[in-house]
Amino acid sequence: MPEHPRAPVGVDPSKPNAARIYNYMLGGKDNYEIDQLVAHRMLAVAPDTRTMAWFSRQFMLRCVQFTAEQGIRQFIDIGAGIPISPNAHEVARKIQPTALVASVDYDPVVDAHAHAAFSAAPGVTPILADVRRPVELIERCHTEAGIDWSEPVAILLVGVMHYVMDDEGPDDIFARLRDAMAPGSYLALTHGWDESARDFMAQSTNDTFGSSAQIRFRSETEVARLCEGFELMEPGLVPIQQWLDENLPVTRLALLSAVCRKK
Repeated sequence: MPEHPRAPVGVDPSKPNAARIYNYMLGGKDNYEIDQLVAHRMLAVAPDTRTMAWFSRQFMLRCVQFTAEQGIRQFIDIGAGIPISPNAHEVARKIQPTALVASVDYDPVVDAHAHAAFSAAPGVTPILADVRRPVELIERCHTEAGIDWSEPVAILLVGVMHYVMDDEGPDDIFARLRDAMAPGSYLALTHGWDESARDFMAQSTNDTFGSSAQIRFRSETEVARLCEGFELMEPGLVPIQQWLDENLPVTRLALLSAVCRKK
């Protein structure tokens, strides 16, 4: 077990929170002073971090659009974060009007926001669950959101796995999700890359140690290992900018991204 348990048991405004930092970076209002402080310390070292937050959001939305266009009608947004429109279900249901979306997060604050935001949204089910317990997550997506695992799904792991520490079983998480997915399913992910600026990695690690915002930057080889057993869609496992527009600038916070398909 980790020395510092990081699963939230309630709201603690004295500790930074990954979802609230991301919300602040995107211009949201659902965050605390500590989240703003950590965000500004990141921005002081890497001013383009806010740009990267926007890149991540656009990548997620494009993945929903792409997979919906491939005929996917079931979506599992893990680490969905505090709702900011457009959300995954809004994009999915424009293409697949009967799409089901499980909006999963392990933070009770995010879950409360999701229930409020999606109470009148058809086909969307907020689920309070932790990707570190994939068996439970898989079962609850079925029982609570109606996800049929015998049919193809799209799993979104955008900005999630770098918050899973090595002793929390990232390889096992991917294996269990992959085994649950029907052939023709997709998995989209982004992951903090250890080619990020050294001073940024050091400061973000120090500022967030032991909190839900702590990041484990991994190498390209380590992230590629998570994708074993999947077919990588073009352009493969690449910096997130290459999925969006070849003219986008390099950022000091580097994220690897991929869209994988289960054969």
